[in-house]
Amino acid sequence: MSEAPAPADGMDELRARADAAARQAYAPYSRLNVGAALRSASGQLYTGCNVENAAYPVGGCAERAAIATAVQAEGAAFRLAAIAVAAFDEAGRALPVSPCGACRQALVEFGGAAAVSFRQPDASWVEVAADALLPWRFVFPTR
Repeated sequence: MSEAPAPADGMDELRARADAAARQAYAPYSRLNVGAALRSASGQLYTGCNVENAAYPVGGCAERAAIATAVQAEGAAFRLAAIAVAAFDEAGRALPVSPCGACRQALVEFGGAAAVSFRQPDASWVEVAADALLPWRFVFPTR
């Protein structure tokens, strides 16, 4: 996995906002609270948290919630510059959780070169380019 070049400007702020968003999550089933904070290419900040449902497939991930908020605010021109993802267990301990496959696809859709930051098992943060998380992503065939 290739690492993103240099830390994105303001990544510490995104990490703090992701931590705060995770604390707002609705996760009574998995007890895995996830938050995401992103910076758009236009410099705006958006957050999201996971929202579970008893019918598991109906729930939503923090990353895609933040992206949906950004698209709603900026329209189809939204492009992702950077995103931080934070996860905590029910006791509030930080967990090493990277974006799921569906979220990885959404990240590269809006910014393959975007910096993506998440915690490692030792609780330190790692930062990689979105492209590195999903090198063989789905691309809609041209007709």
